Amino acid sequence: MKIIAPFRGLRPLTALAKAISAPPYDVINRTEAKILAAGNPHSFLHVSRAEINLPDEVSATDPSVYAMARNRLRAMIDAGWLVEDSQPCLYAYRLTMDGRQQLGWVGLASVAAYQSGRIKKHELTRPDKEEDRTRLAEALQAHAGPVFLLHRPDAGIRQATDAALAAAELLYDVTTDDGIGHTLWRVADVRATGDLEAAFERIPCLYIADGHHRSAAAVRVAETRAASTHPPAPESSVNRFLSVVFPADQLRILDYNRVVRDLHGYTVDSFLQAISGHFIVHPAANPVKPVAKHHFGLYLPTRGWFQLQLDPRFHPPADTPPRDCLDVALLDRYLLAPVLNIHDPRRDPRIDFVGGIRGMEGLMAHCDGNAMAAGFSLYPPDLEDLMRVADAGQIMPPKSTWFEPKLRDGLVIQSF
Repeated sequence: MKIIAPFRGLRPLTALAKAISAPPYDVINRTEAKILAAGNPHSFLHVSRAEINLPDEVSATDPSVYAMARNRLRAMIDAGWLVEDSQPCLYAYRLTMDGRQQLGWVGLASVAAYQSGRIKKHELTRPDKEEDRTRLAEALQAHAGPVFLLHRPDAGIRQATDAALAAAELLYDVTTDDGIGHTLWRVADVRATGDLEAAFERIPCLYIADGHHRSAAAVRVAETRAASTHPPAPESSVNRFLSVVFPADQLRILDYNRVVRDLHGYTVDSFLQAISGHFIVHPAANPVKPVAKHHFGLYLPTRGWFQLQLDPRFHPPADTPPRDCLDVALLDRYLLAPVLNIHDPRRDPRIDFVGGIRGMEGLMAHCDGNAMAAGFSLYPPDLEDLMRVADAGQIMPPKSTWFEPKLRDGLVIQSF
């Protein structure tokens, strides 16, 4: 089974593309989703966050939510808002943000490649979120949100991309309310899609950038079907999952910052003294957005900003495993665990996370508005960091990467 394959996409009518497309389900909360979908019956949030159509007291994982999602998707199809292409296609997807562009391919990734490790992951998944996405996919009989994949730059893929774009048909070119441009082309030419399939097949692996829960859920759905009394054929669509694949040299990772609820019994002064064993600490007049590895910002609502630099004595040596070189791991090792007693950032309720797209102002607002004791700004990892960790079979600390711009849900859907 080839690692990427064309498919018959279920997608919006051109005139409805902007109205239907929606932010990923996991970057907005229930209240935000309800506000965004208000007055827009076309919004895909009525499917991906179907709880917004039910009373607030209904849990987001109540069975009625998945039934609502199924009914909403069916209604969109019955109304003719979503139509399925008549033949398998690959779709070029270009995102534009602040003058930067990245172009990738929408196709179906192989579950078998994920299981064998040819599609590599770098994050652990939370069982509750994985279960939620599995139940949604089963209810919809579809994968409605794409997994964000990347590959090392490759001349063969670049050449096949150039040739395929020459045969491409423009479907959508919309700018969403957040200022991001989303442009989608369809490539139905069998030779062009075949050349792209072959080019992807020649590279050793793909990496999950974002969408670990979606991909894990898709694998669970496929494994459940394979174990049934009437398992699907190997080439069945259920044995694949909706993905967009980008070359790594077009992407960027933003910082993913931390906030903590308390100082574990320290006063501000004693906390600053405690961290000075591993960090060089200087007060700062302005918000600190680190510009180099091993540099951090510290925001204390009662005292303002400080610059933190990891003491060179504690810089990781050259033979350190890739994961342990990451600034998020170094912050865990030398500050969060020994000083604040936060040993499991995935589960500890005393820590929260703020995506870099919100800036230092967002970090401060989160601290000030939620009675947090401190915020930490980080220098983001780069794409090579991510790929080295995945190549080593390691897992990055939770909330290590924030990719921007975000893919939209609902522009292309995979039925199975």
